[in-house]
Amino acid sequence: MRAWNPRFTALAVAMALSAWSGMASATEQAQQRREGRDVRQDTRQDARHTKQDCRAADQQSNAGCRQDKRHSKQQGRQTARDIKY
Repeated sequence: MRAWNPRFTALAVAMALSAWSGMASATEQAQQRREGRDVRQDTRQDARHTKQDCRAADQQSNAGCRQDKRHSKQQGRQTARDIKY
C-alpha cells in the first residue's frame, strides 16, 4: 500500500480551506443582498402609502405627491446601498 504524499495532503487542505472561506464570504454577501431587498421592498410599501395619504388629504397636487414618493424611494435605495457596501 502506498503512503500519502505530504505535498498532496497540504494541497488538499489548502484547497478545502480556500473553498470554505469563499463560501462563507458568498453567504455573507447573499445575506446583505437579502437585507437590501427587504429594505427596498419596505420602502416601496411606505412610499405607496405616503402618496395615498398625501392624495387623500389633498395637501398637494398629484405631481407634488409623486415627488414625495420618489424622494422616499430614493432614500430607501441609499439605505440598501449602505447595507450592501
